[in-house]
Amino acid sequence: MSPKKFSVQDHVLVPKHERIPITEVPKVLKELNVSINQLPLIRSSDPVAREIGAKPGELVKITRRDEITGESVVYRLVVIG
Repeated sequence: MSPKKFSVQDHVLVPKHERIPITEVPKVLKELNVSINQLPLIRSSDPVAREIGAKPGELVKITRRDEITGESVVYRLVVIG
């Protein structure tokens, strides 16, 4: 019997990460009223980015839950790294 594979996203301190396809990037940028250069970055070598298969040029939607602020959503641009 092989050991169970560890998932970074299963850890309580890691927020939910989702890939946003390249085709959806212009729509998200318009909704946020920002340019692509204004987004924070996440490297494609980041453990969660690797786990979800994020490719350079895609956006990653990160949803954090907090007892005080509730839910907050941030987007990061995937870059080579």
